[in-house]
Amino acid sequence: MGNILYYLLPAIIFSFYFKYTGNEIAVFFSACLSIIPLAGIMGEATDNLSCYMGEKMGGLLNATFGNATELLITLFALKAGLFSVVKASIAGSILGNILLVLGLAMLVGGIKNGIQSFDRMHINNQTSLMFLSVIALIIPAVFFHNQAGYALQEFSLLVAVILFIIYFLGLFFTMRRRDVVCEITEAYGRWSKRKALILLGLSTIVIAVESEFLVSGIEPVTEALGWSEFFIGIIIIPIIGNAAEHFAAVLMAAKNKVDLALEIAVGSSTQIALLVTPILIFVSFMLGTPMSIEFNYYEIVAVGLAVLIAQFISLDGESNWLEGCLLLGAYAIVSFGFYFV
Repeated sequence: MGNILYYLLPAIIFSFYFKYTGNEIAVFFSACLSIIPLAGIMGEATDNLSCYMGEKMGGLLNATFGNATELLITLFALKAGLFSVVKASIAGSILGNILLVLGLAMLVGGIKNGIQSFDRMHINNQTSLMFLSVIALIIPAVFFHNQAGYALQEFSLLVAVILFIIYFLGLFFTMRRRDVVCEITEAYGRWSKRKALILLGLSTIVIAVESEFLVSGIEPVTEALGWSEFFIGIIIIPIIGNAAEHFAAVLMAAKNKVDLALEIAVGSSTQIALLVTPILIFVSFMLGTPMSIEFNYYEIVAVGLAVLIAQFISLDGESNWLEGCLLLGAYAIVSFGFYFV
């Protein structure tokens, strides 16, 4: 914790300084550097609190804060009207978790422990939920292609309600997340409930501030570096928002706890698709600027293929370093494709 603070405090101070001096590009990158350790603190605080609560409350707490960092970033992007960034970050989170995180976990776990076995049925349930989200992405793009109006808005709201319900049905059906987080917290050391509550509150507040800084710097960065908003949303923001969770998955795989690693990676993708996406749709309607659930062709193809790859890899209930390399290779190809689009 002390080492994190030595790194975190200068990053926060610099982000406020650059914001005060009006250097929006420096604000963007200093906010990125600040959010990564803050997300780690928030995640660890949430995991510790879940271990003090009952099974259902612990699961609901993780459902609320599991992807809170990225939710906060996308909420500010939504408020700024950057719908392309919001949708790209949703697709990018799913891609990052399924291809990058899962690939790194399988690579590290396979190199250190050889062939690893996991609960095939549970992962298949998660990927089945992901297929539902792919359907939710495809139907609007096919049925409402290049159309706008009340029909698409009403359809988006209806789909968001369905995804929201399905997520909590899946959560109560599995209810394994509490076992996962408790094993992870034991690896780092258990915090007291008071410490976890204080750090959760503080990290949430500071992440909200840094997220606003990050979003305010998106347009200057696109102009200065030539990056598109689409690339920032689909690659940069998901990596920043999920960095701490990525590290936890790789750590669990290295300790030969591949079930936990897969639960973190695939479970986080499910949460983004079935929980975070509906919340963003609901909030956009409340703000009076409805965001549709219509994603572009590139996002649909990339997410659909990623879910299909995850389904194939989970069929035999075993993982190895070669499968990890294949997933990482797929992520690299997709990332370069998005960069040059």
